[in-house]
Amino acid sequence: MKKILFSAAAVALMAGFAFASPKAKPLSIKKQGIFSSGGTVTEPVPGKYDETTNWLSKTREGNTAHVDHANVLYQIPAKEKASPVVFLHGYGQSRMGWMTTPDGREGWSDIALRNGRAVFLVDQPRRGEAGSTSVMTSGFIDTFADRTNEYLPGDQSWYTHFRIGRVAPGRYDGSQFPEGDEAQNQFFRQMTPNTGAYDEKLFGEALSEVLSDSAKITGKKAVYVTHSQGGRVGWQTDAQNMAALIAVEPGGTPAAGSAEYKKFLEAKIPMVVIFGDYIDNGPSDIHSTAFWKNVRDQALDFAEHYRADGGDAEVWDLPKMGITGNSHFMFQEKNNRQIAGLIENWLKARKL
Repeated sequence: MKKILFSAAAVALMAGFAFASPKAKPLSIKKQGIFSSGGTVTEPVPGKYDETTNWLSKTREGNTAHVDHANVLYQIPAKEKASPVVFLHGYGQSRMGWMTTPDGREGWSDIALRNGRAVFLVDQPRRGEAGSTSVMTSGFIDTFADRTNEYLPGDQSWYTHFRIGRVAPGRYDGSQFPEGDEAQNQFFRQMTPNTGAYDEKLFGEALSEVLSDSAKITGKKAVYVTHSQGGRVGWQTDAQNMAALIAVEPGGTPAAGSAEYKKFLEAKIPMVVIFGDYIDNGPSDIHSTAFWKNVRDQALDFAEHYRADGGDAEVWDLPKMGITGNSHFMFQEKNNRQIAGLIENWLKARKL
């Protein structure tokens, strides 16, 4: 686990501080860095390595590659007083989504830091700064099936699926998504493709190493916050270094009685699954509406069984709690601080 420190100015720029409110008090960070967790090393390419030709060789005899690891940016606040948080993004995203918002306000990672929590921001294997892999993707969700080296555009498709609006740039009535052309431009430019195939088990193994490494650094188990596709990886992650799990609109939940279900129940992991708006009241002619209803109903069934078996699980349907207008990206929307506050109160109630 190699750590590389960098300047606070660089971190601030990545986190969007250049656009933050001038009223925000400066964050005080006592330690920060970047490291990689998990991964493998490929077998050497057959043949003898020739250092005299090295990078000029197109056949690369004798070379290996370090691949399929997670990449983690971490920050520890000067006044650390609560459990750390590991943030895992969803499909098409990187850690950037937790660090800022499309209109440049503070993201959930900064809010957590202000609450005295160390943050560990992950780029999952084969994504973002963890892009190194042994076989480049030809997956249908990233590339054209008949032109596997050509990127598959998806701005409009994802915008609709994420329930921001029916068709970009329109937003649903009462939307909390930041308005304006520049905010939408910034949101779309957060999207980043996979470099290799999606492998839930492999990603879960890497994230298990992330939680282990975060525990070594902080001496504490972490609150694990996942989003969307990252929620599916979350269920594949070992629970031994986990203090709690917050799943923001995960791509599914384990079936009651499954190995994943039993793993979290036996480890006594408290959890919250959160859903936004435009699900029960979403357009009935859009396929994604039925998809999200099914995912939400699965989560309700999961939580009911989890509680019946002695576990601590809640499903927050935000509109039913009086919080309306949120899309799949509630942590980037205008009321992101309000939702983060609900999570903070839930954690404090469990002394985490």
